[in-house]
Formats: sequence, structure tokens, C-alpha cells
Amino acid sequence: MFYEDSFFKYLALERRFSPHTLSAYRNDLRNFITYTTENQCLTSVSEVRHLHIRAWAAGQIREGISARSVNRRLSCLHTYFRFLKKRGWVDKDPMQKVLAPKTGKRLPVFVQESQMAALFSQVEFAPDYKGQLERLVLEVLYATGLRRSELAYLRLEDVDTGRMAFRVLGKGNKERIVPFARYLADLLEQFQQLRAAEFPGTDAPWLLLHKKGGQLKPDAVYRIVRKYLSLVTTAEQRSPHVLRHSFATHLSNRGADLNAIKELLGHANLAATQVYTHNSIDRLIKVYEQAHPKGKDE
Repeated sequence: MFYEDSFFKYLALERRFSPHTLSAYRNDLRNFITYTTENQCLTSVSEVRHLHIRAWAAGQIREGISARSVNRRLSCLHTYFRFLKKRGWVDKDPMQKVLAPKTGKRLPVFVQESQMAALFSQVEFAPDYKGQLERLVLEVLYATGLRRSELAYLRLEDVDTGRMAFRVLGKGNKERIVPFARYLADLLEQFQQLRAAEFPGTDAPWLLLHKKGGQLKPDAVYRIVRKYLSLVTTAEQRSPHVLRHSFATHLSNRGADLNAIKELLGHANLAATQVYTHNSIDRLIKVYEQAHPKGKDE
């Protein structure tokens, strides 16, 4: 017995994990259980030892899974075994003897300001509902740094164009207020008029609806972003998270306070936000070279 149903009820009801995180954890745990039952011939989670987990992780690396992805899957197992031990379903936590594979420091990929300017000034979006939906997805993600799941789950009642702010439910169901500029408030009001005309009488609570009137899912947000970023950048990564990185990097480059960026992004701690200073260092070096009497060799 592996208690998967109890574990996921706990994550959903007590930990209040997002649907996106629940889906990822479900896939990770299913992968691990399949390995232990088929390769190690185990029949219960109480039989799992740290050597089984190490062998599973090593096998993932051999299959070409990145160390970063393996660490994410191990994070799922950390949560899983802590839950089982708390419930008294295992005597010891085997994860205590498992070391995560080392990963190199990866700087966030972002789109240059000039490329984002080209996207919104040179790309033509159709005036119909679909075209304006796609434009709004891009505008909101870049203007606010929302995660794709946060955008997909925005409700009409979460949008306050008068105060120019979103009420956002982030990771761990933590609520935050995210401000936006007047131009975006105007776009949101225009879009809501289009939405009302496209779906008269709908009682769907979500701000963004697909062509059949249902909620626009995070995967659809991903496809929209990838489609349009492909027009302005050749970077391999062209996901909604790249727009989140671009939002934070551009704020940092223009001198925004790091604590303010942390609050806007919904980070739990400042360490997660400090990565966005990477490009600011280059900017500071240029300022120093231009301004200091001995900044450049004569």
C-alpha cells in the first residue's frame, strides 16, 4: 500500500496546493511507485529504503533527466515521506539519507526590453475576441509578472480596474495584490466588453475564456506565449515564465527595490528574488566605468 489517495487529499485540502503543482506531484509519485513495484518488486511503501530512492534517482539521471528535474521529483518524495511518517504509516523517513544531485546555477532567461517593445508595437493582433484574448495574455504577464496558473485562474471579481490592481491567489493559496498601469486597465475594460458580446449571458467566473466559453487553461496560456515570443526572440525558452523573468529583470535594471519585486512576484523569501540582480550588475559596471574618474584606463 502506498496511500496515494490520502496523500493527494492532504495536499489539496490541507496544504492547498495548486492544480498545476498537484498534477506535477502526481506524475512524479506515479513514476517513483512504478519503479519500486516493477524494478524493486516492493509491495508497500513501508518497504522503501534510502537505497531504493538513490537507485531511482540515479536511473533518472542515466535516462537524461536533468539534475534540476530530478531534484524537483525528490522534493515531491520529501513531502510524501514526511506526510507518511506524520500519519504513522512509516517508521522512518528514508529521504533523510538521500542527497540531491548538484545543479549548476542557472540564470533566468528573459526577453530584452527592445524585443518586448517590438512585440507590442509591430505585431498585429486581430480585433476579434481571439486576437484580443491573446494580446491580453501577453500584456498581463509582462506587466505584472503573474505565473501562468495565476492568470488562468483570475476571476472577474479579482480585477479592479478602478484601483488598477489584481487580487491574485498564488502558491500555497497565498493572496496578494498586484498593481497595474492605466493602459492595462483600459485594455481590460475593452476586453471585458468583447467578452460580454462573445458570450452573452455566461455565468463563467473566469476572466479569460476560450472560444467555447470555458476557462482558458494554463497550457493554453503557454501555447499563446510561445507562439508570439517566437516572433521576437530566438531563445530556446519562450514560456510564460520567461515573461515573468523579463518583468522582474526589467524592474531590477531600472532600479526597483528588490523587496518590492519580491512582493510583486509573490516570493516567500528574498533569496528567490535576488537572482534578478544578475543583469543589473552589468548595468552598474557600465555606470561605474562611465562615471568614475578611474573607471576606465586612459
